[in-house]
Amino acid sequence: MNRLTTLFIGFFATFLTAWLGLVIIPYFQFGQLEPQVDPDTGDQYPAFRTGLAERGKQVYQANGCIYCHTQQIRPADLEEGHNRGWGARRTVPRDYLFDRPPQLGTMRTGPDLTNVGVRLNDAAWHHEHLYAPQSKSPWSTMSPFRHLYRVVKIQGEPSPKALKLAGDFAPPEGYEVVPTPEAEALVAYLLSLNRNYALPEAPLE
Repeated sequence: MNRLTTLFIGFFATFLTAWLGLVIIPYFQFGQLEPQVDPDTGDQYPAFRTGLAERGKQVYQANGCIYCHTQQIRPADLEEGHNRGWGARRTVPRDYLFDRPPQLGTMRTGPDLTNVGVRLNDAAWHHEHLYAPQSKSPWSTMSPFRHLYRVVKIQGEPSPKALKLAGDFAPPEGYEVVPTPEAEALVAYLLSLNRNYALPEAPLE
């Protein structure tokens, strides 16, 4: 009986310690964070994402982008993210206030996307890259996301949304590639990824 009591107390103490360390302490450290408000303009950082960009986050999750791309820049002494142009500073907990759940990622098969909306602020580029990654980066190992696009026969005037693809990536003569609503939402989400603002705990470097 004494052994069972000791074993139970050991299990309980282990669980309690883990719960305190992983839930309670982080909650008191980060759970009360608020957006940073610019006293001159009234703008808040990070901004709350709504509309098409928020829908795009769901497309991002559904297509498993998190498995190949991160959204976290570590301190300069731990990685070369700054030198690669991925972000102007390290990311901190306040950056993810409105991300439920945060899209931190699991590995970097592709580049970090923390600031991709700043460094690649061109919707057409993103659409062409999603449809045919090697059309933008011949060495890319990224799989095409062609299920987010439709190849349709041109009826009258070409669609203003049609992708401008060339060479082996172009559709057959008389056809065009147009984005679906999911593709447009995903690109809106990518363009919303912007950490180019200073925070008290993470000034721009």
